Amino acid sequence: MLTYSPPLFYITRDIDRALGLSETNGYTIVTNVTPENKRLAGDRQDIIWIEEEKILDTHELLAHPTTIATILPQANILVFKNTSTIEHICKEQSWNLLNPPAALARKVEEKITQVKWLGELASLLPPHSIKTCKEITEADLPCIVQFNHAHTGEGTLQVEQLQQLQQLQQQFPDRPVRVTSFINGMMFTNNNVVTKDDVLIGNINYQITGIAPYTQNPFQTIGNDWGFAKKVLTETQVTEYHAMATAIGDKLRVDGWSGLFGIDVMVEHETGKLYLIEINARQPASTTYESKLQRDKHQETNQLTTFEAHIQSLLGADLKNTSLIEIFDGAQLFDRRDTEPIVHRFNHSIVEKHDILKKIDL
Repeated sequence: MLTYSPPLFYITRDIDRALGLSETNGYTIVTNVTPENKRLAGDRQDIIWIEEEKILDTHELLAHPTTIATILPQANILVFKNTSTIEHICKEQSWNLLNPPAALARKVEEKITQVKWLGELASLLPPHSIKTCKEITEADLPCIVQFNHAHTGEGTLQVEQLQQLQQLQQQFPDRPVRVTSFINGMMFTNNNVVTKDDVLIGNINYQITGIAPYTQNPFQTIGNDWGFAKKVLTETQVTEYHAMATAIGDKLRVDGWSGLFGIDVMVEHETGKLYLIEINARQPASTTYESKLQRDKHQETNQLTTFEAHIQSLLGADLKNTSLIEIFDGAQLFDRRDTEPIVHRFNHSIVEKHDILKKIDL
């Protein structure tokens, strides 16, 4: 069994983010006591449970007395999404935070700074412009309006009618936004790992988005389906997708990135053209179950799960001639009707066709 030395602690509000590894020597999870966390943990013994009156965010878990008393200086720390607050706490405690810098992640992820960071690669995006809300005109409609920072679609608006636009302009007249031409198509995503020398390209999956009753937000991601992606993408589209992910990963490496990043790509219905929609400069939420599906397959000596490759890259390992394990089926669905989402997992496809799920028993 692989042993992590110095020991590695994954600090997370939601335990699902840290379950990409089976129990491993030197690997410990610090998380909240919640019914969903307990359900997902099963009988794992490598967990430090923090129980408080409220659910603690990652930085609060890091600063909790139990955590500080348990983790010795020089230990390696991993989190789902880095922030400047997390960086400060780790520095104060002399912990080695493995995640890439929070400032770089923000620059890459946020909708306005991302355009400048992409440079010539901004041509991968749909036609777009940066302007304030009051500068959007009726000629721009229909369009997608994105505020600089968003999470799982919460900062994204589809504006079709003049009345919608006027209401938005009244609320946020001077707020800068990215205005993007509306593209009608299917969304796909994948998880990639930047190493010292290469970009390991992960399995493409169909992004299940905005389907009621699991969410009322038409732009909110509620799941992933690896099997459906295999059925609908052509060989040419897969090749183009891989080229896009590689170009972005190479650019990230130049700026000092290592470990996981994800991209969301829209395939336009009418033309089959691929457009870059999002860059997730962090560990994408689908990493955990993808890694579980990969672990269930036969693993060659030069192959890793996505989560394993993420950690090995962050630790500076030589991953030349390594690839991520390919998977051919499986899906997950997040029920977001409650405050704390509930995840359901399947070893088969659950998507009948675009925006339509098969009959599933939850």
